[in-house]
Amino acid sequence: MSLSPYVPIIGLLALAAAFALFSIAAARFTGPRRYNKAKLEAYECGIEPSPQPIGGSRFPVKFYLTAMLFIVFDVEMIFLYPWAVSFDALPVFGLVAMFVFIGAVFVAYAYEWRRGGLDWD
Repeated sequence: MSLSPYVPIIGLLALAAAFALFSIAAARFTGPRRYNKAKLEAYECGIEPSPQPIGGSRFPVKFYLTAMLFIVFDVEMIFLYPWAVSFDALPVFGLVAMFVFIGAVFVAYAYEWRRGGLDWD
């Protein structure tokens, strides 16, 4: 068995590993070293967490519902890509199935729109 077809892949992996190691080493030498108590805590942005959110109240649930709606509709739309790629090879059943799928997505979208789930108020 010849390994010659795998040489470019191994070379690319070696180049990626060398770049990653070089980046880590360069950041270690060139990065700032100003540590404080807030930056050493387990928190994302280095700001000390306050016990209350800014404004003194919680995030509205509508924010999370809008984010979940975006994810749901985004994932549903991803199912259109494989259908579009293999459209020529699909029989009439594929077309009918996609119309049913798009109809179901449209019904869900219309329901959320009428319910007011897409308003930012």
